[in-house]
Amino acid sequence: MQDEEIIPFLQSLRRPTFLTRDEDFHDRQLCYAKYSLIYLAVDKIEVARFVRRLFRHSELNTQAKRMGSVVRVTSAGLSIWRRHSRNETHFDWE
Repeated sequence: MQDEEIIPFLQSLRRPTFLTRDEDFHDRQLCYAKYSLIYLAVDKIEVARFVRRLFRHSELNTQAKRMGSVVRVTSAGLSIWRRHSRNETHFDWE
């Protein structure tokens, strides 16, 4: 699947959370109510560890909290763009 095919595919699904290491998906304009995008800006070997941390974080620990968001995950914490928000919000790891 090509990058440009992914967003229409996500829009056709019911509330998916898409995880990727592709920085092209860390774009505020991709915020959409029916899905969430998670950009993992961590080493390949650390992906599983940070996915677990992400899903346990109080800001994103439910599907409802993730919908409409584009999230950047780093070793320092989370940066979240939410639908209808002008600013990116930053959270440290709990």
